[in-house]
Amino acid sequence: MQDVYAVIMAGGSGTRFWPLSRRAWPKQFLSLAEQNESLLQATVRRIRGLVPSERILVVTSERHSEATRQQLPELPPENVLAEPAARNTAPCVAWAAAHVSARSPSAVMMVLPADPHIGDEAAYRELLMRSAAAAENGGLVTIGVTPTRPETGYGYIECGAELSAGVFKVHRFVEKPNLERAQEFVRDERFLWNSGMFFFRADKVLEEYEQHLPDLHAFASEYSKESGRSNRQGAQKLVTERYAGLTSVSIDHGIMERARDVRVVPGQFGWYDIGSWTTAWELAAKDEQGNAVLAEASLVDANNCYVRAKPGKLVALIGVDDLVVVDTEDALLIMPRERAQDVRRVVDDLSQRDAKKYL
Repeated sequence: MQDVYAVIMAGGSGTRFWPLSRRAWPKQFLSLAEQNESLLQATVRRIRGLVPSERILVVTSERHSEATRQQLPELPPENVLAEPAARNTAPCVAWAAAHVSARSPSAVMMVLPADPHIGDEAAYRELLMRSAAAAENGGLVTIGVTPTRPETGYGYIECGAELSAGVFKVHRFVEKPNLERAQEFVRDERFLWNSGMFFFRADKVLEEYEQHLPDLHAFASEYSKESGRSNRQGAQKLVTERYAGLTSVSIDHGIMERARDVRVVPGQFGWYDIGSWTTAWELAAKDEQGNAVLAEASLVDANNCYVRAKPGKLVALIGVDDLVVVDTEDALLIMPRERAQDVRRVVDDLSQRDAKKYL
């Protein structure tokens, strides 16, 4: 694809996959669904051949910038944009748009999260190309995933009229529903899961920032000017001094839900938002009893469990069902799979007790 940039959003606080993930090593660095590569590495690998390495940007925190460069040595070091403070996704996309605008103002940006699982990579790449093409004339585009179950953990998109083959007007974005509404959405073909993948020209999305988030637009404009003058030191100073004070809001709420010309390209490509240990169990290979075992283990009358431990330690389970067991060098997690979302409560408890060595 000509003049297309990829922007990988690689934030993360290391809470959902504790104790394997930590503040210094969040989930994008983990190998959860892919073999021998992290979620971040898999995300970048999938777009090779579509976007050259010099046009792939990764936005992450300063704490994680060096690990990101080590995991992605094929990227130019300056293509890792290190946030001095966590300010949600709208500031991160504005910064990336300014970076792209300084190089090529009308370039199309594909903005992708760092950590989904993609089952059908060929279909995924084809959908990326179609979505990027749909953004070339100035509209804002997102990918909607055809639902396969009544999911209460995802946001939804309601499709409006078909504007061109396979491209629909977005009627509205819908927050995470309760189970009854999610069941209705699955039966109604107009509703899609919100994948969190966005496509737009750099100049056009910056126009939306000017209208809806003027402080972020002002920051992006100044950054783009400094970068355009090849003043890397001045541009970095601007980030250091201004970034922490920018409006903290998601790109979804700040821009996509407010813009007028928003389109959605539906698709089904084996997409999973890897958000908990339950998802890791769903994606993993399992034995005849439904156990996903990534450890040396002895399982007696155990069913539908997820077991993960470092080499050299045997894990034995007897007469239990639907458990998650994750053992690391300094921490052990045991919980029912249905309580996977409560892992963050452990992290909150450790934070309150100032138990930093476990965070």
